Amino acid sequence: MNEELETIQNEAEYENSLDFGDTGLAESESAQRELMPSAAIAVIEAVLFASGEPMLLSRLADTLGFSEERTAEYVAQLERKYNVSESGLRVARLGKCYQLVTRIEYADYVKKALVSKRNAVLSQAAIECLALIAYNQPTTKSFIEAVRGIDSGSVVNTLVEKGLIEECEERLPLPGRPIAYRTTEHFLLCFGLSSISALPPLVSNTDTADEAETSREALLQFAPEAEEL
Repeated sequence: MNEELETIQNEAEYENSLDFGDTGLAESESAQRELMPSAAIAVIEAVLFASGEPMLLSRLADTLGFSEERTAEYVAQLERKYNVSESGLRVARLGKCYQLVTRIEYADYVKKALVSKRNAVLSQAAIECLALIAYNQPTTKSFIEAVRGIDSGSVVNTLVEKGLIEECEERLPLPGRPIAYRTTEHFLLCFGLSSISALPPLVSNTDTADEAETSREALLQFAPEAEEL
């Protein structure tokens, strides 16, 4: 009888000593490592869809528990799946980030369904400012105004509101430490660019007065629909 009680007590002590939290974590990590390629691709698709924002490749890799190289291959497979099925979606590469977006050929339908004040037509002045920032970033309002020969503060603010440009985290090392502006990932997305280096080259022009127009024409040549952003 005493031996049975001792056995029951020992079993109870063993069960109490177990750390189910750590065991659950280990099982979760094990299951993550055992993700099949189809499941990994599905996870990437779900994460990109739920995010709605550009997602760093490194973060996707950490989520899956895979290397960045392997994760990038799964992203490429997801894109191929969309191409084969002629989906209305595609995976956009924005520098070191990826985002799930709609295809450009369906833009008119998307705009028609999702009317937003952010889709207001850009003025010529706004496109000029956007082009100057895109080709000279990081740059300041004073530089833009010097090139255009007119106050451009309100135009720059409009571009910020539309999410096409943003303030740089650090100010330029110039007298007065002016605020500098740069284009955003949303800008890259709107123009179908993977990085800012993909912008079309400017025609060499030594006349500063024509720089705004030259930049504007280059931007519109690359994406004529820019005026409808």
